[in-house]
This record gives sequence, C-alpha cells and structure tokens, in this order.
Amino acid sequence: MEPFQNGNSTVTTATTPSVTTTSLPSHHDGVRTSKLTQLTESLKLEHQFVRVPFEHYKKTIRANHRAVEKEISAVVSALPDTNHLSQDEAVLHLNSLVSRLQGLKRKLEDGSKVEHLQEQRCRARLDHLESADGDDISEWNNMRLKRILVDYMLRMSYYDTATKLAESSNIQDLVDIDIFYEAKKVIDALQNKEVAPALAWCADNKSRLKKSKSKFEFQLRLQEFVELVRSENNVRAVMYARKYLAPWASTYMNEFQKVIATLAFTRNTGCEIYKVLFEPKQWDLLMDQFKQEFCRLYGMTLEPLLNIYLQAGLSALKTPFCYEDDCTKEDPLSQESFRKLAMPLPFSKQHHSKLVCYITKELMDTENPPLVLPNGYVYSTKALEDMATKNNGKITCPRTGLVCNFTEVTIAYIS
Repeated sequence: MEPFQNGNSTVTTATTPSVTTTSLPSHHDGVRTSKLTQLTESLKLEHQFVRVPFEHYKKTIRANHRAVEKEISAVVSALPDTNHLSQDEAVLHLNSLVSRLQGLKRKLEDGSKVEHLQEQRCRARLDHLESADGDDISEWNNMRLKRILVDYMLRMSYYDTATKLAESSNIQDLVDIDIFYEAKKVIDALQNKEVAPALAWCADNKSRLKKSKSKFEFQLRLQEFVELVRSENNVRAVMYARKYLAPWASTYMNEFQKVIATLAFTRNTGCEIYKVLFEPKQWDLLMDQFKQEFCRLYGMTLEPLLNIYLQAGLSALKTPFCYEDDCTKEDPLSQESFRKLAMPLPFSKQHHSKLVCYITKELMDTENPPLVLPNGYVYSTKALEDMATKNNGKITCPRTGLVCNFTEVTIAYIS
C-alpha cells in the first residue's frame, strides 16, 4: 500500500476501500467569513442612507401629481360654453387655455427632470451598498466615515463645510445636502421669529403630519397668536383664534384655553403659567420640534449618526472607573465631551477582567503575566524584560519616572 501524500490524496488498492480526506477550512476562509459577518451587521445600520432619498422621491412625485391635478381641474372648469360666445371670444378663450396647458407642459418637464435626478440618487446609493466588499472594505468604510461627518455638520448647521467635504470627496449623491437646505429655510425663519415658511412646510406635508398625529402646526399657530397679543393687537388676535385655533380646540383644549387666557394676562404678567408663553425660549422649542418632525418625516435618526456610532463604542468602554479622578488619559471617557455623550448609556457588562499593558498595548495573561513595580504600577513581563535587556537590568516607569532594578518587581496573579 502506498502512503498518503500530504494526508490529502485518494488511494485505492485491491485490499482496501478508497479513502477520501477533506481539508479543513483555511485561516483565510475564516477571516473572510468574519469580515463578511461584520459587513452584514454594518449594513443593518444603513436604513437611513436608503430611506431618506426614497422618501424625498415619493414627496416629489406626490407634489407633482397634486400640481397636475390642480392645473387640469382649473383648465377643465374654465372651458367655456361656446353657445354663448362669439367666434372671436371663443378663439381668444381657447388661446388662453392653450397657453395655460403649455405652461403645465413645462412644469411637467421640469418635474420629470427632478424626479429623474432623485431616482438616480436612489440608484447610486443602492449601487454603493452593493459595492461593499468583504475582502477590502477599508475604502468603503472611509467613504462611510465622510458621509457620517457630512451628516453631523449638516445637523449642526455647518452647511458650507459639509458641502465642501461632499464635493471634495465626490459623494454628493450619497449625502442629503439639498434636503437639509430645505430645513435650513424654516430654521432660519424661526430664528427670525417668522412662522410663514414653517406653515408652508406643514401645508406641503399635511397628510404625512396628520398621519403621525403631529401638533407642530398647532404650536406654530399658538405662537403666532401669542405674538399678536404681545403687540397688543387683541382684536386681530381674536379674529386669528377664530379662524386658525378654533379647529384645533376639540383636540387640544387645555393648550387652547391656556393661550386664549393671555388676552387677559398680557405680556407683562407675573403669573408663571402664562409668563412662560411670552418668553423667547418658545421659539427655540419650536425649532427643536421642527427638527424632530423633519427627521421623522424623512426617516432620519433624531440623533446625528456620529453620536450614535460613538455611543455604540463608548457603551463597551464605559465602567465606573472611567468617572474617577485617576482615570487614565488613554481612556476616551477621561475627556469631558465623551463623558457627556456616554452619560445616558449603561455601564458595560464585564464577565472577566482584562489587563492591557500600558507600554506594549498587549494583553497580560498567563503567557505574559503582569509585573508590579515598587511604586504600584503594573506592566507586562514582555515589556519590562525588553526594557531591562536594553538598560543593563534597569527599569524606568514611563508614568512616574521611577528607576529600579528588574529584580525588584513582583509578579501579580490574575484571578
């Protein structure tokens, strides 16, 4: 019988059955499977990336459809009864209708172009997700980081910086700059204490807001009423309330009664219940409410994506020790900004303690046990042996500067 070659060959003889051996999965296959698993989990976080342009696309289609229906209805209703018109009057009227229809045609062409651009944007994002490769995902991750940074800048109102980053990285189709500019118009108006653009936005999205039971439009109407009372234009305020607030009264009776009472208490009242309605912070609350409604309408997360990703990492690092005064500077949670971001997060659940060497950043375990210096600081055996070899048996603590002999250190046991 001939021996197996490398343990993987198939050998057949007259006296023995054939034997086939199967090689075990290679390390490369295991790494690839791990990367594909990570990629799959990562793509689950891209819900907003696909939904936002799709919602914008649907909104554009609905708006174009409404405009066409309105225009056609107006044209049809304007068709004259030719029995009561002279020939010249009929021709003149028909020319007017033709001109109106030509204008409708131009609107349809413009609307079609906009729809086509938004359709291309949806396709570009799907193609981008499909381009993610488990073997070389670094470039894809780098582009995702830029997308996340652009999203953060837009939410923080750094529009110019976000635009420049998107243009320099050639990711205009992968970010939502035009949608945030739409929101910017409303936010700027609210900062200037104007509600007209916000009310127009509510009118454009009336059905969606009604479906989500939003009270944003009602809050805008309340603020406009309060501003009329502030300017002591009570007669106009009453007329405004009858026209715009009365339809909401049955749904929000408590708020309605409270704001109507401002007619009696006026802007100089000392009563806290009504005084707060005249405070400038009411406009800030309206801006915050608009941002929430805007994000909900387009399927965006209320928090910036950057915060969400950072919190995901911080949740694994957060321990009670992070908030102590002697927390190491290498810990991200030693910084106040990260501590604030991690405040609502629970502490990570640690089943087993893990010690990482300050010098080599390697794990300290039974193969590389921790050693304790006379000053109490702990480092790995490998790090201190290398240091002692290079310095004639001397060890210098990188944190305190203490110099001691290698023979002075003691081993620590991990339980």
